[in-house]
Amino acid sequence: MMQTPSSDLQARRQEAMGVLGHSPTADIARRFADVAVPDHEQLRTPENGLVMLRGRIGGDGAPFNLGEATVSRAAVRLSSGEVGFGYTLGRDGTKAQLIALCDALIQTSQFASAVEAKVLAPLRMRVVAERKRRAEETAATKVDFYTLVRGES
Repeated sequence: MMQTPSSDLQARRQEAMGVLGHSPTADIARRFADVAVPDHEQLRTPENGLVMLRGRIGGDGAPFNLGEATVSRAAVRLSSGEVGFGYTLGRDGTKAQLIALCDALIQTSQFASAVEAKVLAPLRMRVVAERKRRAEETAATKVDFYTLVRGES
């Protein structure tokens, strides 16, 4: 299937949201300090709310309400018209604001490469390294069980 420019942009935005959502606020802010941010307005100031988490029993059963999770969200519009949205688990309005700003900037041809190089690429490497470290820790505790098959006597 051939990717259209809009589906490519959507995939880039989704991947960026995944990286930013798994990164600490201080790391995002530190990396973002190196990016020249254009004029922008807040469409939605950071605010906290709840979302309902849904689950399924056995993976194929009927859905049920598992519980609620706290989220923060924000929205910004660049002076050039691009709109960015930021959502994150927890009560971190600053992180939601930074994610929204990043989302708006990666939609522009002028700032997308700078955001990728200065913010997303270093954070992506950190997230991948953290996942690898956790996988190695988990693998170290793995116990292989096996069953002996006995013949019937």
